[in-house]
Amino acid sequence: TNTMSAATIYKPRRPTLSRSIPLAFTVLFSLACIFRTPTVRCYSPPSFRYKPSRRLNYITTSSSSLRSSPSASAEVVSSIHPQQQKPQPQQNDKKAGRSNPAAQWHKDRRRQMLQKYGDQIIPLERDSSSHTLALSLLFLSNASLFGLSVISGRLPTGQVALLALFPGSMFSLWTLQILHDLLHGSLLNKRQRTFLGVKRNKFQDALLFWGSMPSIFGYYLYLKYGHLTHHKSLGDAQSASLKQLFESDQKDFEDGDVLFVAHRMKLKGEIGPTFTIGGKDVTMSISKTGFNAWVDGHPLRNALAFATSFTYERFMLAINDVVVAITGRNYFFPNKPRRFHEECARYCRCAVAVRGMLWAISGSWKSMLFLYLSEVLWSIPPHPACAMFVTNHGSNVDDETENCVPSRSTYAGRWYSIFTLGTNYHCEHHDFPTIPLHRLGELRKIAPEFYRKGSGDNLFTIMRKAFSKPEFYACMDANIQ
Repeated sequence: TNTMSAATIYKPRRPTLSRSIPLAFTVLFSLACIFRTPTVRCYSPPSFRYKPSRRLNYITTSSSSLRSSPSASAEVVSSIHPQQQKPQPQQNDKKAGRSNPAAQWHKDRRRQMLQKYGDQIIPLERDSSSHTLALSLLFLSNASLFGLSVISGRLPTGQVALLALFPGSMFSLWTLQILHDLLHGSLLNKRQRTFLGVKRNKFQDALLFWGSMPSIFGYYLYLKYGHLTHHKSLGDAQSASLKQLFESDQKDFEDGDVLFVAHRMKLKGEIGPTFTIGGKDVTMSISKTGFNAWVDGHPLRNALAFATSFTYERFMLAINDVVVAITGRNYFFPNKPRRFHEECARYCRCAVAVRGMLWAISGSWKSMLFLYLSEVLWSIPPHPACAMFVTNHGSNVDDETENCVPSRSTYAGRWYSIFTLGTNYHCEHHDFPTIPLHRLGELRKIAPEFYRKGSGDNLFTIMRKAFSKPEFYACMDANIQ
C-alpha cells in the first residue's frame, strides 16, 4: 500500500541557521520604534523644568559603584547642582586632585553643556533609566545565547560560525552594554531603593554577576573591577601601563580598558605581566607581541595581527577561568588583595559550571565554540561593531580647533545604533555616564555644537584608517585644550 503511518514518515528536523535569524531581525525591527536616536520619533513624556533650589536627595546610585570610583558621587552632585560649584583658586593639578587631561576634557565639556542646557540634560540624568527596555533585552540576549549554544551542538561548524556572527555577536554585545548601564546606575529605576525586597546595591551586584552568563570568558570581572576606574583614569600614562596594571596591589584595575587597548594602540610605560620561571623573571604580553607586528601603512596586515592576538588572548582567558576555578587564585595579578582573588574564584566556578551544563545539554564542544565566537567576533574586523570598538579612544584631531580629541562616537545611522545598542555613542557616554543607553543620542540634538554632525560614517573607512597607523591611547602623547 501507499499509506504509511505518521510515525514512519516523521523525521525530526535538524536545527538550521534559517530558523534562528528571523527572530533576530524581528527584534531589531521592533527596537526601531523603541530605541531613542536622533532619527527615531518616539513618545516623550513631559520633561521636568530644572529648578536649582530643588532638593534632589532621592537620587540613588549604586554603593558598589561609588566604592569602585571615588569620583562617582562627586560627578552626580556636580551634574545635579552645577551652579553650586564654587570657583577654586588656581593651584597645582596634583595637589588639587585634578584629573588627567583626557578625563578632565570630558568634565570641562560636561560643565559647559550643563551651564547652557541644564534644564534639558538634568532630567535625563536625574530621572531616566533603561529598565523597561534593557531588562527585557538582557533576558532575551542571555536566553538566546543559551538556546543558540545548545542548538550549535548539532550544527556543522560553518553554521555555528555564521550563527555566532549574527545574531550571536549582537546578543553578546547587548549583554555587555546592558550590564554596563547597570554598573553606572542607569539601568534600574533611579528613584527606587529596593527591588523585589532586596536593597539596590545587592540587587545590582547579583544582576551583574548572573546577568553576565552564559559566557566563555565573560564581561563581569572587567565591569566590576576595571570600568569605573577607566572613566577616572582615561588616558593617564601611569594608569595605562601594562606593568602597573598587572603588578598593582589595588583591588580595582587602574584602567581596565588597557587590557583591550594594548592590542591596537600605543601606550607608555613598561609591559607586563611578569612571571618567575626557574628562578628568572619572564615578561610576557600577548597583546604587545601582536602589536609589535604592526607596520605603518599596511591595514590588512595590522588588522590580521590584531585579530590574531585578540582571539588568542580571549582563548587563554577561557582557559584561565578553569585554572582560577580550580586553584582559587588569578595568577596574572599576584599582588592583588585576597578579596579580589576570592571574587574571581567565585565567578569562575559559577561560569565554568554553566559552561559545563551547556556542553552536557548540547552534547558537543560546539556550544562552547558558539559562545567564544559570539564574544570575540564583534571586536575584530570586518565586523561592523569593530569600527566603534577600535576607535572609541584614539588621538583624533578636531578639524576646527586642531586640538586632540580623546573620545570618539561612531555615527552610522539608526540601525547601527540599534545593532550596537548605543555603544557607538561613546563620547556622549563619557560626558554623561549616568544617562541610559537609549537616551544618549538625544544629547546631539540638545547640544549639537559639542558633537560631530551627520550620520554617514563609513565603517570600513574607519577600520582601514584605524589599522593603517596606530594612535596613542586617549591623546596620551598630545596636549588637550
